[in-house]
Amino acid sequence: MQGAFQASGGWIEVIAGSMFSGKTEELLRRVRRATIARKRVQLFKSHLDDRYAGLWAVSSHDRRSLEAVPIDSAAQIMLRLDPMAQVIAIDEVQFLDAALLQVATTLAARGRRVICAGIDTDFRGEPFGAMPQLMAVAEVVDKLHAICVLCGSPASRNQRLIDGKPAPWDSPTIMVGAADSYEARCRACHVVPRRDDGQQSLL
Repeated sequence: MQGAFQASGGWIEVIAGSMFSGKTEELLRRVRRATIARKRVQLFKSHLDDRYAGLWAVSSHDRRSLEAVPIDSAAQIMLRLDPMAQVIAIDEVQFLDAALLQVATTLAARGRRVICAGIDTDFRGEPFGAMPQLMAVAEVVDKLHAICVLCGSPASRNQRLIDGKPAPWDSPTIMVGAADSYEARCRACHVVPRRDDGQQSLL
């Protein structure tokens, strides 16, 4: 957890940012520190993300991983919850449904520390999934940045590439990929072509 924030009850932390910004690495760091502090931790992840370590683990791009429970909806967190867990960590929360907001606030109200990590904007540069609502109600929000592959500036956007070219605006919002299909870019270098008018939108 960043800074001097302390709470006697439960709370919500959000780790946000673009792909390749170190979100999962930071989530795993906090989970490991909680474990060292002898807290009982349960780790969840979206079943859509099976990169690197497979479906039953959370793994960062540098291949560090911990065991996790795969879920396809926020409701499954409550169904599979370890009643003794003091820390609930959830990775790739942008893939989960809007009910995650209620799940996270319920867990925090019950005295749990809830750590959520996810991409805050989609490939178009627009708010992604439940991330905006979670960031609004969280006690702690950390927004991480990657490095723009084109100019080297801090990157906050996800550039989706199809056959090496920027994906058009009307592409599906969710398309799980890794380095070969996405790049981190800054605002100025992020391009999303629009098919309707033949113009490119710089977001």
